[in-house]
Amino acid sequence: MFKSAKTFVLLAALTGVLLAIGAMLDAGTGSNTFLTIMLVVSLGMNFVSYFYSDRIAVRMARAEPVDPVRHRDIVMMVERLAAKAREPMPKLYVSPSPQLNAFATGRNPRNAAVVVNQGLYDALTADELEGVLGHELQHVYNRDILIGSVAAGIGTMITYLAFALRWIPFLGSSEDGPNPLVALLASIIAPIVALVIQTSITRSRESLADHTGAELTGNPLALASALAKLEAGANDPRRLRAGGTPAETNQAMQHLYIAAPFGGRAASKLFASHPPIPERIAALEEQARRMGQLGPGQRSGLS
Repeated sequence: MFKSAKTFVLLAALTGVLLAIGAMLDAGTGSNTFLTIMLVVSLGMNFVSYFYSDRIAVRMARAEPVDPVRHRDIVMMVERLAAKAREPMPKLYVSPSPQLNAFATGRNPRNAAVVVNQGLYDALTADELEGVLGHELQHVYNRDILIGSVAAGIGTMITYLAFALRWIPFLGSSEDGPNPLVALLASIIAPIVALVIQTSITRSRESLADHTGAELTGNPLALASALAKLEAGANDPRRLRAGGTPAETNQAMQHLYIAAPFGGRAASKLFASHPPIPERIAALEEQARRMGQLGPGQRSGLS
């Protein structure tokens, strides 16, 4: 509940930044023409992204529909978890990537897809795989793709409007407009603030998917064990040399994955799309204690 409330507070903050930049641009030009154009272009781009992101992501991951024989366990696990959650079953795909990773995409539970890398499938036990699938299903059922699309849309608008602010001195700004230096500083700072808020939202949704995914499977330690393997795989030079798919090397898609592809780490935690894996494991251990699967003070040995 707290993480959901935090998400909406952050979305409100992001919207506040957008409105502030829009107001500065409007006051500076004495016209809302630029604001209108930027908003229409941004909304159009994000409309296309929202409705076609699943197809784009699956194609970039070079994924194919699951083989019901070869990957029968994936199908059975997802069928069982979807039935338990009383939610629709998403389309299932397997990517040939050797990297230990997976992601979910789609605009709603009835139009969603879960993609599992072959490298992940080969490396995990059945319980660990189910833990990852539970996490990805909860991204779908928690409407995280929608929330991410809204955040990205607002962030794109802020970036466009901030760029337009730089032109205020050359557009015959009105007397009521902001100081050109203030407008320039706002045009630089606003996109950074927007990015910090966006990544905070994605980190919050990752933590929520860990928690609710573990509730769905009833096995937090299985997901914790899977995350530990993902962390080890990301630090394995052999896997790094093996490369990945265009989806994994595309910066705009990295937030979709259960862990940052290739162990990608931001210069600061403020810009990271995922919480650090040791923190995620510690949170899952605490969840396991509350469920009676670990004793007080007992550690799983994974972190």
